[in-house]
Amino acid sequence: MEDLVDLPAQPGDVPWPTVDWPEGPAPAGVPVEDLLDEVFRGGVFGKTYGALVIQGGRLLAERYANEIEHWDKPNEPVGRDTQLLSWSMAKSFTHAAVGVLGLDVAAPANVPAWRDDERAAITLDHLLCMRDGLDFAEDYVDAGVSNVIEMLFGEGKDDVLAYAESRPLKAPPGTRFNYSSGTTNIVSGIISREVGRGPDFDRFLNERLLAPIGITNARLGFDPAGTFIGSSFLYMPAREFAKFGLLYLRDGMWDGTRILPSGWVDHGRRPRSTDEADGRIHGAHWWCTGDDLGSWWASGYDGQSILLCPALDLIVVRLGWSPDEGAADALFDWRRRMVDAFR
Repeated sequence: MEDLVDLPAQPGDVPWPTVDWPEGPAPAGVPVEDLLDEVFRGGVFGKTYGALVIQGGRLLAERYANEIEHWDKPNEPVGRDTQLLSWSMAKSFTHAAVGVLGLDVAAPANVPAWRDDERAAITLDHLLCMRDGLDFAEDYVDAGVSNVIEMLFGEGKDDVLAYAESRPLKAPPGTRFNYSSGTTNIVSGIISREVGRGPDFDRFLNERLLAPIGITNARLGFDPAGTFIGSSFLYMPAREFAKFGLLYLRDGMWDGTRILPSGWVDHGRRPRSTDEADGRIHGAHWWCTGDDLGSWWASGYDGQSILLCPALDLIVVRLGWSPDEGAADALFDWRRRMVDAFR
């Protein structure tokens, strides 16, 4: 099993950002502002709404720009307190929720609908690693073949859990990587069987995960059946997303309190699979960059990201709207160059 880069502890002279982020200057010679200029310039990056750079627990740079377009109300200028959409970064929060509950990932997934068929062999770990074998097409363009579009906006939108759980097996569990938002909503359903749906789930996530690390400005997206759409719909400001990143970079500890079980962060950041579509490396509801510094990241549609680099004690958050076909690669390279600037 591949060794992981050690996770850094919070420096003793740096307060935890439970209320607000402590600030500090960027190291001399690191072109942080130039790199921020680049990602806010437009072009292949589209619109960047917010970006933060944090090292050693201190906020070194922060910027906001552009407006969020709404169809039912005036456009919303983006600032420090604007709730921004996570898209698939919510999957990493779902991973955290499983850890908070201490569920046995090696056990068969708690899905009653599967108990009498071949899907009963799917474990919770298969789901978290996106190796469950279910037939699910994660296509964001062609609605005719896309299960994710149907689940979120079509026939499955009123009950995303029932839609996802109804998918048949395409491969034996554990043998095939297939990135799937349906898989994450099945995990959300497993969590809800422990804590309840709707308001009960909202209360659980806020009391057990968000509030203890100072995230107080957050909104969870639920479907009409009360399932948290853990694949896609979580709203909070960039600074709040960064707090979640710090929790993982600090091995699940926060100001002397263990929020996530020991080893749970490693469960998420350990490389498990390579996506044949683009060569990206997946852990468990987190992605790994594959660099020599142990960097890993939460990733969302349209270029949302929380990048964590343990060797440099670095966090880079970027949120925006990046529909260009080359945006994903351009942003991956931009994050790599930000990390390299701190070496």
